[in-house]
Amino acid sequence: MKSVTEVNHPLVQHKMTLLRRKETSVLEFRQLLREIGWFLGAEATKDLKLIDEPIETPVTSMVGKKLDGKKVCLISILRAGDGLIQPMLDLIPSARIGVIGLARDEETLMPTKYCFKVPKDLENRVTIVVDPMLATAGSAIFALDEIKKAGAKDIRFISLVSSPEGVKALHDRHPDVPLITAAIDDHLNEAGYIVPGLGDAGDRIFGTKGV
Repeated sequence: MKSVTEVNHPLVQHKMTLLRRKETSVLEFRQLLREIGWFLGAEATKDLKLIDEPIETPVTSMVGKKLDGKKVCLISILRAGDGLIQPMLDLIPSARIGVIGLARDEETLMPTKYCFKVPKDLENRVTIVVDPMLATAGSAIFALDEIKKAGAKDIRFISLVSSPEGVKALHDRHPDVPLITAAIDDHLNEAGYIVPGLGDAGDRIFGTKGV
């Protein structure tokens, strides 16, 4: 899998345009995010290992394929990451789920962990970490540090929109983690927002006031 994959399917580009519009409602935003998430999830899982499975169809015998190994683990970076969990579960209903909650220390301005719940056997699972926005990548880097400490070895990171600065920072620190994203935008502004971006993904998912 490539280190960075921008999923530029025509349907993704169309849905991203609708998603970015400031007049898009909370309901529409959630549905579009879910639909785009299916494409991102399919890309992130396209190399999962398969084994043969002999079966009987209503017509004859055949050898099909099924996933090999333990169930995939999905990890949401709270809170906005929860918006990408549902489309991933649509694709992998049996996936295990973990969460990591991060807050910014007002003195150091660095991320701090307030919640971390993941399966105990991450070393045996494909782990997919989700967060809609990869801006400075500070939270993503911190989260991946913690997830690796918990034993994860095969990790993929999904974001909806990424900045060039965030992509570079993520892969400078975690070059072994493939990034799958729907868009790599132009730059970060002085406030740390992705431009053109779509504002605060968490606020738009949960209907709270934001940019």
